[in-house]
Amino acid sequence: MVAMPSPAENPAPHAPEHDTERAAAHAAEQSPQRTAGDAAARAVEVLTVPTDAGPGRLLVSPAAEPRAVLWLGHGAGGGAGSRDLLALAAALPRHGVTVVRHEQPWVVAGKRIAPRPAALDAAWLATAPAVGELAAGLPLAVGGRSAGARVACRTAGAVDAVAVVCLAFPLHPPGRPERTRAEELLRPGVPVLVVQGTRDPFGSAEEIVAAVPRAVAGAVPGAVPGAPAVEVVPVEGADHGLKVGRTAPLDQEEAGRLVAEAVHGFLRRTLTAG
Repeated sequence: MVAMPSPAENPAPHAPEHDTERAAAHAAEQSPQRTAGDAAARAVEVLTVPTDAGPGRLLVSPAAEPRAVLWLGHGAGGGAGSRDLLALAAALPRHGVTVVRHEQPWVVAGKRIAPRPAALDAAWLATAPAVGELAAGLPLAVGGRSAGARVACRTAGAVDAVAVVCLAFPLHPPGRPERTRAEELLRPGVPVLVVQGTRDPFGSAEEIVAAVPRAVAGAVPGAVPGAPAVEVVPVEGADHGLKVGRTAPLDQEEAGRLVAEAVHGFLRRTLTAG
């Protein structure tokens, strides 16, 4: 394993609005992990990849007989150890999907504040050749949670992704619905899945269905004529960290299973249709 770099000094702060959004994302993503995540961590292969912004890191959870690869990015509030990313890394390999979680250089360096979107995109794309070697000709789906989902949407075409998986897509900054990012969900040109909490202050599942043309709540069977539909799966009672409250109709373990089953079903349908 390549030695990790020592933490760098913190960069200059962003504008207050960006700081507020990142603080909200950080709070949502700093939740205790569960046993499924612990199992994923034990089965991981760690690769360090150089980029112009410093080394990034790939955490690979391999399938025994892989049929596809899912490359996932993390949010602006934390690294690749969030509950939902770990749940996918634990669940999908048994279904033939190798899961590759990407840690951005700013996280590897120990910094607390994410850089601007263009820098996130550049570091992600710099890692694409290494992910391509892991995929070895298999279908590649991309995705992530929160800011990582935005990166995946913006760059899906550049990496020839066959599908995009968005967990807790930040449709808008908290309290600023007029600053919509709906266009990013239509940019990939391939099928898109959004798994979204109904209490997400960055945009609920209902808001995404209302804001995104061709968005559909529930499963989209097979290919959709014209521009691919955006499939939205709501997680009842869940916030931006996909954490459910005490009054939610499902508990945290059930929510984790819902996320994993939604992603698995989406990938199965997409790969079959392709």
